[in-house]
Amino acid sequence: MDKRFKPYSWSILTAAGLVVASTAFAQDIASDANDYINPDRPGIADGSNVIDGGHFQIESGIQQEERNGGHDRTRFAPTLLRLGLDENWELRAESNVYTWTKSNSSQGIVRNDGAAPASLGVKYHFMNSQGVEQPSLGAILRLFPASGSGDFQTHNVTGDFRLAADWDFAPDWSLNPNVGLARYEDSLQRLFTAGLFAMTLNYNPSKVLNFFVDTGVQSPEARHGKTAAIYDAGVAYIVGHEIQLDFSIGTGASGAAPPHPFVSAGISKRF
Repeated sequence: MDKRFKPYSWSILTAAGLVVASTAFAQDIASDANDYINPDRPGIADGSNVIDGGHFQIESGIQQEERNGGHDRTRFAPTLLRLGLDENWELRAESNVYTWTKSNSSQGIVRNDGAAPASLGVKYHFMNSQGVEQPSLGAILRLFPASGSGDFQTHNVTGDFRLAADWDFAPDWSLNPNVGLARYEDSLQRLFTAGLFAMTLNYNPSKVLNFFVDTGVQSPEARHGKTAAIYDAGVAYIVGHEIQLDFSIGTGASGAAPPHPFVSAGISKRF
C-alpha cells in the first residue's frame, strides 16, 4: 500500500529542515496571519483542498519500514509535488523516488535499490467547508505509467480515484476520510481492482500544531489476496507560514504487505 539512507540521513534531513524553517520564519512575518501551508502529508488520507493558483508546493521525507521481525528493511523518499491552477484545481506528481532494501536470509545480507514508480494526477475541490454543517469535499485522480527500475519497476498502466473530505466536527477537532477505487499491479505483474479507505483524526490545539491518528485499508492487497490495513500516529508543526515539519510512526494491522513497524519524518514547503 503506497503512500506509501543511512542513519546519518535523518540528521541531514532534520538539520536542513531547521535551516530552511528559520529562514522562512523571517520571511513570513508580514504574511496573512490566517494563511498557513496545508500539506497532504504526513497522514495516510489526503486532504480535500487544493493549493492556491500560481503556488507550487513540495512535500517530501524519509520513511523506513521493517518486515519479517526486522529481517527485511525498506527505505524510500515519499515525495509529492503540487501546482495550483486556480481555486478548484491543482496538478500533482507523486513518487517514492528511490527505494533501498536490505534482507537478512540464510544466504547472508542481500541489498537492492532502484527508482520507484511515479504518478501524475489532479485534485479537484468542489465544495467548501461550512463548519459542522458541511464538510469540504474534493476528488483525486492518479495515473501510474509503467515506470521505475530493477525489482521496483512496474509493467502496466495503473491508477486510482478517491473522494476526500475534511469535516471540522468540533472546536480543534476534524476528520479527514478518503474512499476510492484502484487498479493496481501485484508482484507477479497481474492487474487487480481494489477498494481504498483512509481516515485521519486531527487535533489542532493551535493553528500551527497538529496531532493525528489515522488508518488506511486496501482490499485486496494483491490479486486473490487478503485485506491490508495500517494505522499510525504523529505530529506536524508549521514554522512561519510556508513550512511544515512532521514525524509519524505506525504499523500494519492485517495483510502481508504492510510494515511492522514504520517511521517517517518529513518537510513540506510552499512557494
